[in-house]
Parts: sequence; C-alpha cells; structure tokens
Amino acid sequence: MSIKGLAYIAGAFEHSLRKAPNKSVAALHAECAKGALEDAGLAFADVDGYFCAGDAPGGVLSMVDYLGLNVRHVDGTDTGGSSYIAHVSHAAHAIAAGKCNVALITMAGRPRSEGRSGVKQKIVGANVPDTPFELPFGPTAVNEYAMATMRHMHEYGTTSEQLAWVKVAASHHARYNSNAMLRDLVTVQDVLESPIIADPLHKLDCCVVSDGGGALVVVKPEIAKSLKRPLVRVMGCGEAPKGLLGGKTDLTYTGAIWSGPRAFEEAGVTPQDIKYASIYDSFTITVLMQLEDLGFCEKGEGGKFVADGNLISGVGKLPINTDGGGLNNNHPASRGGIIKVIEAVRQLRGEAHPQVQVENCDIVLAHGTGGGLASRHGSATLIMGRV
Repeated sequence: MSIKGLAYIAGAFEHSLRKAPNKSVAALHAECAKGALEDAGLAFADVDGYFCAGDAPGGVLSMVDYLGLNVRHVDGTDTGGSSYIAHVSHAAHAIAAGKCNVALITMAGRPRSEGRSGVKQKIVGANVPDTPFELPFGPTAVNEYAMATMRHMHEYGTTSEQLAWVKVAASHHARYNSNAMLRDLVTVQDVLESPIIADPLHKLDCCVVSDGGGALVVVKPEIAKSLKRPLVRVMGCGEAPKGLLGGKTDLTYTGAIWSGPRAFEEAGVTPQDIKYASIYDSFTITVLMQLEDLGFCEKGEGGKFVADGNLISGVGKLPINTDGGGLNNNHPASRGGIIKVIEAVRQLRGEAHPQVQVENCDIVLAHGTGGGLASRHGSATLIMGRV
C-alpha cells in the first residue's frame, strides 16, 4: 500500500541540551514529546499511537505508562540510527490503515553523561548469533567504519581530503546553530591534522557524542489541515537491512541501494528533484557512501561529489545537514535519525536559520543507517514535500 499523501508531519522538536547529567532518559523523552506536541498545536490527550526504539527505557509499555498516554497502537521497532526515519514510515502506514490518527515518536539518551562512545568495545549478548564470530576481535564502531573507509579508498581512490569536505560543510552550517556542540569553522587541513582514531579516520571525521533527543508528531491529513502549521507531506519511504552474508559482502555500499529506490518510486520523484538532504553522518564516510547509494552520484564518484563545498547551503548543488549534523550538532544515543527528519521539516517549513535555509525548498530527503557499515545495519529513506 502506498502511503503517499496519507500522513503529514505536524510537529517536530529537538531538545536544546547536549549534556543532561541531571535528567533521566525518560524525562528527556517526555520533554521532547511535549515540545513536538506543542509545535503541532496538539496535546498528550490527542495521541493514540506511540513509537519508540531501543533508547526508550522499558520500551513502549513503560513509556506509554510514563507519558500517561491512552493509545490504541504502538511500535517498538529498533534498527539503531535508522529507527526513527523508519518510524515515520510505520506511523504513516498505521494512520493509512486506520490504526491511529495522531502518532507520537520520541527519542532520547544520555551517552555523553554516561561516558559511552564509539571507541569502546561493543557489548553484545552471548545469545546474539554473531557474537562468537565477531566478539573475539574486539569490534568498536570506529574501527568497523574505518574498515569500510579503507576498502572504499582501495576500490575507488577516495581520499582523506575528500572525506574532510563533509566535515567542512558541517562546520559551515553549525556556525548558525546556537545549540550545536561544535560551532567553530574548520578547514580540510584541520581535519587532516586532527589525530587518527582508527586508520584512516581522523578525530574530526567522527561524530559528536551527545545527550538530548527529539520527537515528531505524524497525523492523518484531515488533522494536519486543521492545524495552524505548515503542511509537510510524507511522500515515500523505503527500508532495508544489510548483513555480512557469511563474509561474502562488499563493504563499499550500504542498504541505501535498496531503501532509496523504493522511497523514490513511491514518492514519484528522482534524486535530481531533491532540494535538500539530511544524510546520516556518524562518520564522514557514512555520508559519502549513502550519497552514492541513493543515486546522487555514481558509485565511486562520492569523493568528487562531496568535495569543494558541494554540500554547503548556498554554495553547492546539494546542501545537506544544515543544522551541523551528527558531526557538529547532535548525535544523541547514537540514534541521530530523528534529528535528520527534524531538520528536513525545518527546511520544508522555511524555519531553518536564514543563512542555511534552502531557496524554494519543496522536496527533501532524510536517510539514515543504524548499526555498522562493516557489519549489519538497517537503512531507511524518507521523502517529504511541502504542500
């Protein structure tokens, strides 16, 4: 069933805190929920569908109880950083099927306060099927992404200088975001001179670790049109997992090669129609590979595509992550997908900072990966339009 035009994003809210040592994770979820509902002009009593992922303490049952919701539909799908892009799709499908009318999606976490980061060895349960094959090698997020980076460089000649341009673009945009963790403008040379964390990734190739969160409200068309908010229509969605296939996989592509075409087909648009893109940026290589796989350039041409300011709003032909993204602004609980949707909504509404607002922004894309590029991950692609 196509969901094109059958659901609208009515509310969006990003928490302003980047460190919250004195707040519980549940409280952050609640504050984000309140902010998104107020943005939409709705109340908790209006919510009849609730969506969250693994960052929600206790899952959907505990959070519905904590938030005092009276719902008839819940969804606790967890695909890591792509979860909340997928949840917009799931909410739209639920609304189209008559399962709910007002869907609340919340995300929050405190990894910065709790001392978690991508340089620490992954903690994987003994019953997870990949544990005996991977855990003996001590995998961390950063060395898995470094493997994918090195392979892309080997196959296509991608350079560290080209990757650095992704960070440079993020820093250009973060200057105008008063809540961004890192607001200083950086150069390609700055990135290359920052310490190597996992060869060939430098410190400035890596995203920030932040507390905080965000929330979205997805509603049926009749409700959206009754609210005094700009209309943001859900046009197309796609989801896809990618695994290691018993070691027979290629590390140079992501699940976007499947989720992207599905979203574009449902929306009835092409990559050339996209005015702005929110692209998951856990690392600079993540952006480059996803842009290739989504069809913004040919495979292997990502290095050239991201270079020379091509991702900077008002300068390049595809502005991305105009809030500063996960590299500079916010990457709460390693689940930055919801922030990608929030900034895309701002762009469609014309509510981004004037210095980064994209002119005539009527069709946007938000895409995320959850998991690891060099292991298993989920991809989710969402296309939205201004009415």
